Order: sequence, then C-alpha cells, then structure tokens
Amino acid sequence: MSIVTIYHNPDCGTSRNTLALIRASGIEPTIIEYLKAPPDREILKALIARMGMRVRDVLRVKGTPYKELGLDAMHWSDDQLIDQMLAHPILINRPIVVSALGVRLCRPSDIVVELLPQRQAGEIRKEDGTLLLIDAPIAGGDPDLALALQGAGLPTDDLTEPGRRFFAYVTVSGERVGFGGFERMGQNVLVRSLVVLPQARHRGIGGGMLALLLRRAFDEGGREAWLLTTTAAPFFERAGFKPMERTSAPASVPATRQAANLCPASAALLRRSIHL
Repeated sequence: MSIVTIYHNPDCGTSRNTLALIRASGIEPTIIEYLKAPPDREILKALIARMGMRVRDVLRVKGTPYKELGLDAMHWSDDQLIDQMLAHPILINRPIVVSALGVRLCRPSDIVVELLPQRQAGEIRKEDGTLLLIDAPIAGGDPDLALALQGAGLPTDDLTEPGRRFFAYVTVSGERVGFGGFERMGQNVLVRSLVVLPQARHRGIGGGMLALLLRRAFDEGGREAWLLTTTAAPFFERAGFKPMERTSAPASVPATRQAANLCPASAALLRRSIHL
C-alpha cells in the first residue's frame, strides 16, 4: 500500500490538483473514490478526529443536498451529521489526504505539502496554471514584511501589536512572492497586509495567497472575513467578497486600529464567509 491515501472526487478541481501535487512529489497514492466506495462510520469518525476538525466543518455545502436537508440547523448532533454523510457521501468534503505526517482536508490543494515526505525540486502548477504556494508564519516585526507593505502603500504602524498573525509565501523553488495577515476577533477575521511582491505580480499568485490565508483563519476559528481596501476591491470581489456598509460590521471590526485609525474613511469595506 502507498504511504499516502487520498479520498478523491475526480470531478472536483481541488481534488484533481491535490492528486497531481502528490504525484509530482514522486508518490503514487492509494486513491479511494469515496463517492463509489465511501468510508464506513468508524473510518470516517477516525479521519475527522485525526484532522482535529468538527464534524460540521467537514460537511460540503456546494453541489450537495446540505440546504435541502436543513443541515445548517444547529440541532443536528455529530452522530446525526455523520449519518447524513454516510447516506449522502457527496456531503463529505474533499479531498482528505492521509500520510504518516497526518490527515488533512486539503482545501486549498496547497495544504497537501504538509503531508508529503519530499517535494519536487522544480515549480509545480495547478490546472489553472497558477503556482503551488507554501506559507510560513512570521513575526509582525519581520523587516521584510514592513518593507513590502511600505512599498505597496499599506499600513505598518500596528504590525507588532498583539492579536495579529502574519505569513510569508514562497513557491516550491523557494522564491518569496508575498505576505499576508489577519486579526481574529472570535468568528470575525480582519484580512490585512496582503501584498504580492512586484516581481511576482500578474501570475495569479494573489488568489492563491488569499486562499491559504483564509484557510489558516478558518483553522483558528474564523468564519466571517472582513477587509478594508482603497484600490483592490475588484480583486477581492472576484474571490467572493461583497461590499458592505460600515454600519453592518460587528463592533469588533471598526474597533481595530486598521479601521479606526490607519485606513482612510474612503476605504471600501468588504465581507465574505469563510468555508472550505
């Protein structure tokens, strides 16, 4: 048996990308097309437990009977949700990857890098031609972060204050391509400090960085993403954000230093739900 197993849906682009990334690392995984051969109850419960996720967070909404079944209601127990996942395997989000390094729901597909014992030496591209990205936590006081933000005209005065999380993004070959961060206030997250370095622009990298950033926020409990921007609203709207009135935001968002002091009053406020 292979050292990597993927619960795969060949009709899903993220699942196909994840499988391709595993193969690019030199591994031929065990492929379980779970819509044809769904895991049994004990295996599914074990996978969810090993991922460290809530059962509800492993449910897929898009393209499933989630809403028709009323699964958004909070009265469903974990066992009842698993009953529905077994009855309708399309409700199991994909792809789930298992290796000696752990178990992860690999959304976005870049997450699979955490589970691979080795990586391909060259660049790896997804189906849409964009590059596989790797993120790494950095301190708010990282001088390269401040320099990149200053170059993009973004605020830097509050980088070292508590409650911020920042990441640097590189390609598989080690090219640093940008930075991003967020502040979490319960289930609300303020996306901030997202900047693609000049030499990496116009390569579709910003979308990949944002997807990884939102996944990290999700893993820490964030479910609603907010941001302020003066120039990048079209980019964020393509990623599912919607313009909002400032009065519609929860009090914790306008109370951040970004909103209260550092961003101009003309900055647009946008919001989207964070889901996998």
